[in-house]
Amino acid sequence: MKPLILIVEDNPNILNYLKTTLEFNEAEVVTAENGIDGLKVLSEQKDYPDIIISDILMPEMDGYEFFNEVSNNPALCHIPFIFLSALDSVEEIRMGKMLGADAYITKPINEDDFLATVFGKIKRNLQNKLINKRINEFLSSNVVETNYISEQYKDLIILIEVHWDDIEGPKVVNRFPQDIEVDFSLSKIGEQLWDGIKTMYGQDYLAEAEGILINVKKFKVMAYAFFDFYPDASYRGGQKDYMFSLIAPRITYFQSLKIKQIFVEMSSRYKEKREWDAKLFWNRFTDILTNPTI
Repeated sequence: MKPLILIVEDNPNILNYLKTTLEFNEAEVVTAENGIDGLKVLSEQKDYPDIIISDILMPEMDGYEFFNEVSNNPALCHIPFIFLSALDSVEEIRMGKMLGADAYITKPINEDDFLATVFGKIKRNLQNKLINKRINEFLSSNVVETNYISEQYKDLIILIEVHWDDIEGPKVVNRFPQDIEVDFSLSKIGEQLWDGIKTMYGQDYLAEAEGILINVKKFKVMAYAFFDFYPDASYRGGQKDYMFSLIAPRITYFQSLKIKQIFVEMSSRYKEKREWDAKLFWNRFTDILTNPTI
């Protein structure tokens, strides 16, 4: 089945070029001339598009307003969204990223890069849907009644490394496994965990290493996060803040105690700038979550 793509663009020449290019590459395309027309097209579609590509500067409703409407609609917010604009300043690109768009492509368009971005996002979204299906299967199966995760759901366990950026805030810089896509935003989970530790320990929450186990209900997962830091005058506050987090369909309190011990070891190696093998540590975490004898 061909992927369905919605293009929202007020320039007829660019709109026709994009439509023709995508159709030549085996996509089905629907179009709109501004955000209001885009919402109308979405309301009339039998099937929602696999991705939305939108210009920013448009009459009646611009791209930012259109994106906001899509993001706040529970039926549409899961659709990957790409901004397409001649606005190529650092501020405009940062604005697009801060709003939560999946990509920001500037004009003039490099066709190869454009196609790679569009079809790459579509592929990832399809993978996410499959992973989400498996998570729902997990949640509805008898295995959720136990304290352990079945081996068949082992690849739903994700290890992430998050650094604090003075401009962007919490930022995921590493993850394992890298080749498994999940139907939840690792960056948003990172932000939620960071906010959780601030709420629990106050503004000066990283006075010492801390751990926290959170039920991230919005994404139907549990997460154990371990926060630590080391002195560094080049960062605001004179220290480099970072977090390791393990995300899984289920984590019990007693499992989190064992997980914390491993994170302490990881953090010690990290601060001493010693090598640490993400796969090796991930295997140790998954042993805790899947093996009742540990």
